[in-house]
Amino acid sequence: MPMKRIMVTGGAGFIGSAFVRYALDAHPDLFVVVFDKLTYAGNPANLELADANRFAFVRGDIADRDALGAAMEGCDAVVNFAAESHVDRSIQGADDFIRTNVTGVYHLCGCVHELGIQRALHVSTDEVYGSIDEGAFREMDPVAPGNPYAASKAGGELIALSHYRTFGTPVIITRGSNTYGPYQYPEKVLPLFVTNAIDDEPLPLYEGGERNVRDWLHVDDHCRAIDCALRRGEPGSVYNIAGGNERENIVLTQRILDLLGKNASLIRKVKDRPGHDRRYAIDASRIRALGWRPEVAWDEGIAQTVAWYQRNEAWWRPLKSGAFRAYYERQYGTR
Repeated sequence: MPMKRIMVTGGAGFIGSAFVRYALDAHPDLFVVVFDKLTYAGNPANLELADANRFAFVRGDIADRDALGAAMEGCDAVVNFAAESHVDRSIQGADDFIRTNVTGVYHLCGCVHELGIQRALHVSTDEVYGSIDEGAFREMDPVAPGNPYAASKAGGELIALSHYRTFGTPVIITRGSNTYGPYQYPEKVLPLFVTNAIDDEPLPLYEGGERNVRDWLHVDDHCRAIDCALRRGEPGSVYNIAGGNERENIVLTQRILDLLGKNASLIRKVKDRPGHDRRYAIDASRIRALGWRPEVAWDEGIAQTVAWYQRNEAWWRPLKSGAFRAYYERQYGTR
């Protein structure tokens, strides 16, 4: 379907900004409306490499229906990245997660329906399935979220799918595996460990969780898959997006240390996260049938990502002061 103007909610965040940059490069006739609340993880600097003549920035809250609808006027499609996304923060308190990840999706679907938007894609996560010991989850498997963040994402999905079934709202769901790459806020494990190791600070690795397994997906591959699902996917459907790079947390940690030439003595075992899921794995056959394949190899992607944080200290150092430092002490100081 032709798309000349789309709105990207959460477009100043990690994956959202990467999608804006990708979409503008891949589709020369596209204009993007970036809608973002600019919470702690939203950063206008993430959009500095995007073509400034082909996107407009609107500061707004996805849970503010009037502001959302006004910004959506005239768009052909909407891609929703707006989310509270950190498991550990959701365990500390989930109010913001429910507001953004559930109520926000409800308002977004309502605006899409009322305005007659041709297509909406809601970006979700493989964490809605919960943990799996063997094999991989497929889209028809039931969700069983194991923490407040995953539960809020599952709730948003159910709102979106019920809107499709009740009103015909053309919503598509994607569930991505653990995503990594440049511009990721340093509360997440990979940028946290990279930036801590650069400064010879401890790497707080969950004790008991060091053998937990995650499937790693480069942000560029994730963006290509989302664009594929947006343009070729079937409304009312769910598409898993898997990186195909399952690694134990301790293996990821050691790889970061090796790339930075640091010693394993930086690893500090801390008390495990409550309800820590052991393994995530998803089957991506459905999105592959639409023509998508991951292109960034693990060794290449992780090396490029570590090198990016080495080169861009001016981006991440300001983020690790003030409120971040207070969060870090709450999260790890008593563990």
